[in-house]
Amino acid sequence: MLDNAPRGTICIEDIEIGMIRSLRKEVTDRDIALFAEISTDHNPVHIDEDYAQDTIFGGRIAHGMLTAGLVSAVIGEQLPGHGTVYLGQSLKFLAPVRPGDVVLAEVEVTTIDHAKRQVKMATRCLVEGKKVLVGEATVLAPSRKFD
Repeated sequence: MLDNAPRGTICIEDIEIGMIRSLRKEVTDRDIALFAEISTDHNPVHIDEDYAQDTIFGGRIAHGMLTAGLVSAVIGEQLPGHGTVYLGQSLKFLAPVRPGDVVLAEVEVTTIDHAKRQVKMATRCLVEGKKVLVGEATVLAPSRKFD
């Protein structure tokens, strides 16, 4: 049997319920500006402090999908890692992320279907211990075996 899994990957054969992986990232003004450029979402609540001061947020906030992208980074780089295919993701935004906030993005394995190579994970992002995003991801995990 040949091993075709990319390096840095946890294959379906080795994934266990309860496994957790995470990353921490400070969200910077540059991150927000780059995300606005890439996504073409130039909503002034993200890029214009004067405008954002008069919103319910009382100041600029990061794009919600920028925060969600950190979950994607954990899945694509750590658990399961390279070769993973995203099948679905639910998201609920609970609180804003502001420039300068340090976000902890975590994924936790909740269900494994070995026959389909599918893994479900609870996903969450926290700032100073407070949940700002929760959801569930379903992915197709890589395997050491050829299909």
